[in-house]
Amino acid sequence: MPHLIAISGPSGSGKTTWISQFLKDQSTPQFYVCPGLGEISVDLARIGYRFPWVQVVTEAQLKAVLADLPEQATVYFEWGFHLDLGSPFLAGLGCERVAVLPPDLTESDWHTWADQVVVGNAVAAPANGRLPEIWCTPLTGQVFDPPSLDALLIELTGGAYGQVCRMKGIFEMPNGHAFYVDFVEGLPGMEYTELNIPPWLEGRPRRFSGIEVVGWELEREAIAQTLLDSCLSDAALTQYHQHYQALDPTVDSLEEALLV
Repeated sequence: MPHLIAISGPSGSGKTTWISQFLKDQSTPQFYVCPGLGEISVDLARIGYRFPWVQVVTEAQLKAVLADLPEQATVYFEWGFHLDLGSPFLAGLGCERVAVLPPDLTESDWHTWADQVVVGNAVAAPANGRLPEIWCTPLTGQVFDPPSLDALLIELTGGAYGQVCRMKGIFEMPNGHAFYVDFVEGLPGMEYTELNIPPWLEGRPRRFSGIEVVGWELEREAIAQTLLDSCLSDAALTQYHQHYQALDPTVDSLEEALLV
């Protein structure tokens, strides 16, 4: 029978990291579901880019996929902190339940819900039931000026637009490469990871990119406007693409892109 696993925990606890260690195995069919954000889930896109052999399942596809699973399939449901642990839908699936929790969290609804508790990142769990809000937006087709994006992300995670406890996004660079950027409050620094996908040097990218911000009192309109201000115009993007097409460079990091 197919093996269904639901994974939940606080924002930034390491749910996607825990799932990813199993997705490296290509010997059996694997499926990844991240409900709650529709088709603008950064995690859904990142898993698809990083593990192309895994079938990422949108909410619109979910019912049909579950009705026709291969016998040896494993389905990972990343159940966000903002979703109801008592969901009738989740209960009806009969999933194995895994909670990825901070090491100092000893009592919570996740403990009661889970069949297995995994120690994750040392993030702060929501206090007094005050869950953070989530703001996300697709950025497909937008290409960023690297210094402007870098400045924006430093301001955003530093509290300039509200208290941010988590930020993750996929951003397109003018050299045709795309980067996954991850910030978790309480963990050192901000992580930049180049995605192993082909460079896009013809027009505006038609693959998913986007940002997801978790926190309190988020200034959504200001974040959105600053993001747009950090994007390249058509003319500037064309110049960059002509430059890189002529040089055919190999740029292995955001830091190198920033120097161009």
